[in-house]
Amino acid sequence: MANYKKDFEQGAQEAAILKAAAPETMNNFNELFKSAMKPQELDGKTKELIALGIAVAVRCEGCIRSHVKNCLKQGANLTELAEVVQVAILMGGGPSTVYGGKALAIAKELSNKSDV
Repeated sequence: MANYKKDFEQGAQEAAILKAAAPETMNNFNELFKSAMKPQELDGKTKELIALGIAVAVRCEGCIRSHVKNCLKQGANLTELAEVVQVAILMGGGPSTVYGGKALAIAKELSNKSDV
């Protein structure tokens, strides 16, 4: 069984290394993230669900972890996440089934904890 808490910690450590090595780029990326995810016509939950679908389709594990956590924080439920995964599989093909399963496993684990 995967240890997603350890994966989150490792991702944070790696992000800190990247930020130290390329602070201007990472600060600019963080500003882009804030701008793109700012609620406008689409609310934050919808934008996070879209980002999760893309993360599954392009098979980015770190992105999946981040966006699953953010989706849950925005109030998404497991049924909504499963629908997003279904669309991601449509767009990403068979390999996205592996990452879609991972996304739902992460969501299930985080849903059972209070540290979402």
